Amino acid sequence: MEAFSSFQTSPSLSHSPFKSNPSSPNSRITSPSNTFQRINLGFQCKQFDRRTDLRRKNHVFPIEDVCLRLRNGFQGIGSLDSLTGFPLGSRYRLSPLLQKQYSECRNIVARSELIGTGSPNTEYPLTEFQLGSKLRGIGFYTVTAVAAIFLFVVMLALHPFVLLVDRYRRKAHYAVAKIWASLTIYPFIDVKVEGLKNLPPADNPAVYVSNHQSFLDIYTLLTLGRSFKFISKTGIFVIPIIGWAMFLMGVIPLRRMDSRSQLDCLKRCMDLVKKGASVFFFPEGTRSKDGKLGPFKKGAFSVAAKARVAVVPITLVGTGKLMPPGMEATLNMGSIKVVINKPIEGSNPELLRDEAWNAIADDLVRHGHGVRRVE
Repeated sequence: MEAFSSFQTSPSLSHSPFKSNPSSPNSRITSPSNTFQRINLGFQCKQFDRRTDLRRKNHVFPIEDVCLRLRNGFQGIGSLDSLTGFPLGSRYRLSPLLQKQYSECRNIVARSELIGTGSPNTEYPLTEFQLGSKLRGIGFYTVTAVAAIFLFVVMLALHPFVLLVDRYRRKAHYAVAKIWASLTIYPFIDVKVEGLKNLPPADNPAVYVSNHQSFLDIYTLLTLGRSFKFISKTGIFVIPIIGWAMFLMGVIPLRRMDSRSQLDCLKRCMDLVKKGASVFFFPEGTRSKDGKLGPFKKGAFSVAAKARVAVVPITLVGTGKLMPPGMEATLNMGSIKVVINKPIEGSNPELLRDEAWNAIADDLVRHGHGVRRVE
């Protein structure tokens, strides 16, 4: 239904002065682009505030306020704030004649600044595509929850032995995590991996970096079977089962916007790499809202340069379309491609960052995605 730039009444109220007729002295609407429009209501208002002796006919009212008054038959106008142009505490009333004239006015259509910002056809039922995405999302989370419960018990039973023989890499835990991710991903999504031969040997420590598009990124990366330590927000660790499993796997907690936590996180990553474990970074810092590759932060590459280990750039293609940020309850149809680039070595963090960014950006452009270049 098209929205109107003025108040519109039903045909039975065609005599109403609330029509968008500029020639009518009782229906003058100016500045139609403003949320607060000047409307000649054509009634006598009496102000009871003794601090001023103002008597006005043309008042600036919010559209929603006028609509509410019309719906209520202009009864009990009540106190107005400074946005209306009157002092606080002022009260107004209509003449009895106009109260009677508008007593039957109920259906008013008003336009505000929100016109054009909503989604079209939102009043209709979900399309087949939308319904299918929601059903796949329900199935996805059902499978991941059931699998996580059983596999967490396995991980918990293995944990004492893992601490004794493999305290830093924790390969057994990551093998369980790979099974969990595979059980969740493969029934719903086709995952293709390119450049698998570029992965360093499992025993060689490295710094892995990737673009970040979706909640699916972690699931996809776990299917590679590498025991790299992720960095995750501290709030996720309190999630039952999933957060507990992350703790057992040795995932590194991080409090965002906390410089001390960021410094401790980098120190812990450096310590893990020196002891033979690999770490994983999303150097963009957060998920991309539009799928474009953003600038990289330098932290991951500083760790690689100081520890003298290789940086392995990994490109994720398609995760953002299947489960966009902010739409984690749905799972669209499609496939994911993982591109593993050749390892990069060096002692200059800036050069490592630029080379890794260029490698991932080239892959994204090759698959039809954009980048946000920073001069």
